[in-house]
Amino acid sequence: MTRPIRARESDGTTWEAPTDEQLHDLIADLNLRHRFLIVERLASPDPQQHYIQVYLEDDLSHTVEHREGGPHAHYTARIPRDPTPWATEPVARVIASWAADDDNWRDALPWQPLHL
Repeated sequence: MTRPIRARESDGTTWEAPTDEQLHDLIADLNLRHRFLIVERLASPDPQQHYIQVYLEDDLSHTVEHREGGPHAHYTARIPRDPTPWATEPVARVIASWAADDDNWRDALPWQPLHL
């Protein structure tokens, strides 16, 4: 069964219904030139308002944001830099959980409201 999600890389490349493995690889490929990945929930009334995104910071930490319907429901969390080869695992688990539409991702990070 395919998931009604789409991943978009910073260069505009899109992936329809990416698997957990593909999402992991897309996150692992983030670098200081291609810094972000956005995953949209296509089954929502407005996919541009229902998404999760990852941004690679200058210090190689990750900022993860999710939005559930508009600016009033926009949250952020930061994952510190991890120099080990498995550094993307916590980020990939959160994104995969969100993509699977389970609730594990909600408690995986210390989400804070983001006021835009």
